[in-house]
Amino acid sequence: MELLKQRIRKDGTVKGNDVLKVDSFLNHQMDVALFEEIGKEFLRRFDGCGVNKILTIEASGIGIACVTAQFFHCPVVFAKKSQTKNITGEVYATKVESFTHGKVYDVIVSKKFLGPRDKVLIIDDFLANGAALEGLIDLVNQAGVQLAGAGIVIEKAFQPGGDRLRASGVKVESLARIKSMSEEQGVEFAD
Repeated sequence: MELLKQRIRKDGTVKGNDVLKVDSFLNHQMDVALFEEIGKEFLRRFDGCGVNKILTIEASGIGIACVTAQFFHCPVVFAKKSQTKNITGEVYATKVESFTHGKVYDVIVSKKFLGPRDKVLIIDDFLANGAALEGLIDLVNQAGVQLAGAGIVIEKAFQPGGDRLRASGVKVESLARIKSMSEEQGVEFAD
């Protein structure tokens, strides 16, 4: 998605060789007009797949998932990183290691929001090592839900997550795939 690549070049900041800060438009301050174009592109890539729910993980994926859901005319379910008093009843649970935060979260979704009649599209902002996506897929499998695939805004293609998930049969559609990045050279895209 050329519009996204241009925005990453213009406003993204590389820290070291593995951190890309896109907080000015993607995951802290959100450019809703850009999210709309992202949502349209995810619809184009997953149209006809029968998606009736979108699943994401808190917090950075929620805005993107919500805008995307408008194009699929379906609800968004987001996996929570902690149990709260608001979640009652049975839950699906898994563990997810966060690359960004360097910690493991117990991630949960209430069983009343995912079931065998659902066909889920997972949406997330980043794919690096694949831990978050694997955790969401685990929740999908526990629920007996059909997985349409995963829509990722930015994939760090130099890390193993995307290749491993594609090899396992998951349809992963990333809008910007980064081949390499460094503070000196900036971002080089894979395609």
